[in-house]
Amino acid sequence: MNAPLPQVITPALTIAQQTQVINLVRRAAKAEILPRFRNLSTGSISQKTNANDLVTDADLEAEAMITRGLLRLFPSATVVGEEAISKNPDLREQINDAELAFIIDPVDGTANFVNGLATFGVILSVTRFGTPVFGLHYDPIMDDYLIADTSDLPTRRVTSNGIARPVATSKARPISEMLGYIHFHIMPKEDQTRMAPLLPDFRIITALRCSCHEYRTLAQGGVDFALSGILNPWDHAAGVLLTEKAGGYVRMLDGTPYTTKTTTGYLLAACDQETWQAVRDKLAFLISGSSA
Repeated sequence: MNAPLPQVITPALTIAQQTQVINLVRRAAKAEILPRFRNLSTGSISQKTNANDLVTDADLEAEAMITRGLLRLFPSATVVGEEAISKNPDLREQINDAELAFIIDPVDGTANFVNGLATFGVILSVTRFGTPVFGLHYDPIMDDYLIADTSDLPTRRVTSNGIARPVATSKARPISEMLGYIHFHIMPKEDQTRMAPLLPDFRIITALRCSCHEYRTLAQGGVDFALSGILNPWDHAAGVLLTEKAGGYVRMLDGTPYTTKTTTGYLLAACDQETWQAVRDKLAFLISGSSA
């Protein structure tokens, strides 16, 4: 009996449409982001919820430009960005019910951007009823990007001159040899207290304060896992798909798949299922109600 063929979902965007979206993001970075990098005035930086949650003119203007462009290309789509949702949180709910939604993080890693660090990027995802179906992580400094969709193609890194190469996650190894990203500083204090004694059990635990480059590094095999308890869809929807299409395994710690409808809990993205299970077992106490 022949084995069933793998299921491939028709991509949400054609290759031509993907090219239009990529070119739009590149134009926005060139026009609104790069000219402001290491060139921000005090008046062009504002706080949102706290001193670590910043927004700049680059965020606002890049999001506005990308939003306008997407609505011209896809007039019937739902298009929302981080800064628009910050001003009107009700917009987030529109993503979950939309047949075709574009989610924009115009400058992911804003704190790094403000401090002149080049670890920032543009994230753009497409979802269908909350499920990621297209992901783009663009690095304005290097003018390259990681891209994935629901076709049978793996995640690719595309250079500034258009050369595309597939990327792959790392392979399973013992916890003592694992490298990972954990957003320790934004975890609830009670979780920090229980987590702190376990950190030395891993080889390296750090964070880049930039989901764009954390997921890029994971998808390219530079780290073994990433754990986050802040589930903003503009941070994760694209990265989940990039990781999975590079060979990784992504689930909430309770084992449920990620969608933009998920708002609480911890999301664990790992290089493969074996690594996911090992890290999940190590950190099972983070699951709500767990006695592990």
